[in-house]
Amino acid sequence: MDSFLHTWGQSVYTSFGFFWMALWAFVLGYFISSLIQVLITKQRMRRVMGDNNLKSVSLATFFGFISSSCSFAALSTTRALFNKGAAFSASMAFMLASTNLVIELGFVISIFLGWQFVVGEYVGGLLLIALVWLFITVTKPAKLIEQARENDDDDGHEHGNTWSDLFERDTWRQVGHKYVMEWQMVWQDILLGFTVAGVISAFVPSSFFEWLFLGVGGDAELNFWALLQQAVVGPIAAFFTFIGSMGNIPLAAVLFGEGVAFAGVMAFIFSDLIVWPVLRINARYYGWKMALYIALMLFVCLVTASLLMHYGLYWFDLLPNVSQWTSPAEQEHFQLNYGFVLNILFLVISGLLVMLWNQHRQHSEHHHHDHGGSSGIGAQIMNVLSALSVVWLVGGLCIYLLDL
Repeated sequence: MDSFLHTWGQSVYTSFGFFWMALWAFVLGYFISSLIQVLITKQRMRRVMGDNNLKSVSLATFFGFISSSCSFAALSTTRALFNKGAAFSASMAFMLASTNLVIELGFVISIFLGWQFVVGEYVGGLLLIALVWLFITVTKPAKLIEQARENDDDDGHEHGNTWSDLFERDTWRQVGHKYVMEWQMVWQDILLGFTVAGVISAFVPSSFFEWLFLGVGGDAELNFWALLQQAVVGPIAAFFTFIGSMGNIPLAAVLFGEGVAFAGVMAFIFSDLIVWPVLRINARYYGWKMALYIALMLFVCLVTASLLMHYGLYWFDLLPNVSQWTSPAEQEHFQLNYGFVLNILFLVISGLLVMLWNQHRQHSEHHHHDHGGSSGIGAQIMNVLSALSVVWLVGGLCIYLLDL
């Protein structure tokens, strides 16, 4: 019993430590994302995304890059763009870019996994979008697209700002509003992701990963079939989680620390859009046939992209070496260094943005929620898991402090 309590305390310490490491990156990323979202609206995006060609897909990728990183928000925005006339391939490009190519994700990956995984995320994300476009072009799901499309009248009132509006107080109130909405959309993913990462780091033995991922724990270089198995198992493992694109990064760091290859880790990171809650939301938006088509398409393309990125880095002898990598769980999390200073600075910035949000809320007659996972059984499960995570963290923190 004492051993369990001690491990519980250590797991919670690791969870808080992981979050402290990434806090400034979250704030900076969401601040930049909120600022750009205020300046560029959905209406501007829809007008240039109507064709299944390189221009539309490229512009959709760019707009996704500067948009939200929350999986549920990406699904909602993608549906709006699709129903307003954006091509299906462009809509998918936007969805993938808005969860895989966003600024804040690169910050967090660099902290937990290193620059090779940042390259894998951005270059692999572009490759994933290209593969999805090719998949759609080859399979030609015209009937599914016709059945899935419906009229959508949201955001008709939306108007954009210009860079000169940055000198206006109301613009910054809108930025504060977007910033708080970003956190409202992702806090459960982040809470669960960091909690589960701490639990796995402290409780799950290495033998489990050796059983789950072929080749883990061995000294021999992995062959193609072992890499393929890891790249396939990564998304399957991710499917049964309720964790989005930001929350799964600490889990990916745990996987890499246990010896999972670059391809397997990247496939796990790319899998935030094929998890069970996302599948259910897509089914509600487009019907089950289209939802399953999207899931199959993403699965095939992300496994392919992960393998191509693995062999691309291998070709240039740039694959990350876990023996030269320090696991976040083994680092001293709470110390006076640049991370501490950045956290304090961005906490102050975050406080100012929250004040601006409150002013915006007081001056606005309407309060909008953009995220698409706010109701249904998936949201109820998330609420229950979030509550359990809070109980786990509070209990473990008390145990850890008593052990000091």
